[in-house]
Amino acid sequence: MSILALIPARGGSKGIPRKNIREMAGKPLIAWTIDAARACGGIDAVVVSTEDEEIAAVSSAAGAEVPFLRPAALAADETPGIDPVLHALEMLPQYDAVLLLQATSPLRTTADIEGLLALAEMRGAPAVVSVCEPEDHPDWMYHLNGAGQLKPLFPASDVTRRQDLPPVYSLNGAMYFAQTDWLRAHRGFWARRRSAIPCLRIGLSTSMARSTGGSPRCCSGTGIDVAAVYPGHGRPSPRHR
Repeated sequence: MSILALIPARGGSKGIPRKNIREMAGKPLIAWTIDAARACGGIDAVVVSTEDEEIAAVSSAAGAEVPFLRPAALAADETPGIDPVLHALEMLPQYDAVLLLQATSPLRTTADIEGLLALAEMRGAPAVVSVCEPEDHPDWMYHLNGAGQLKPLFPASDVTRRQDLPPVYSLNGAMYFAQTDWLRAHRGFWARRRSAIPCLRIGLSTSMARSTGGSPRCCSGTGIDVAAVYPGHGRPSPRHR
């Protein structure tokens, strides 16, 4: 199976301008992801998708391929996250699978990537995503009603000890893998009647460096989980730009 590692990096970041090429621990933020992907033996090409010539130059200098500049229309604030991925597959149709790696997850290691690819092969899953345990459990979350009173988000829950809470997971944005035919058919790394099943825990540094000023993309605490996508009920893909 030929695998394309795709790193989306638009130039119009609003929260942290130019975040993808800001220096972090001695090199541009995007270079950490490029280095981790290039060191992975199971990846056939590491490509950066951007509309920005400076990001393209920095990415090329870091060792990534930038065989095209994506249209500006695919780098707008309102652009659906999956569109740049589908565009890249149109430009590079020869790959059997795509691994999306966001530049804002610099602590994702080569070993993490290899663990995800091994899980995809072992389970024969059409798609695999990385997830983590959230810091706060939804059974202990509340909302305010019209009278300004706290009401449980899940009224039926009566768990009072943390140890008795059922495990839950959230997407951490570090890695998204899918077979290209499956991705084109479902237009996302998630699809209706699909679900994520936690299958494997692989090591990751325990905290996300905050020097970029953004939200952590990696789980703090115990590491990163990998989930294989199988029939069930799922949720739409997050934005990847």
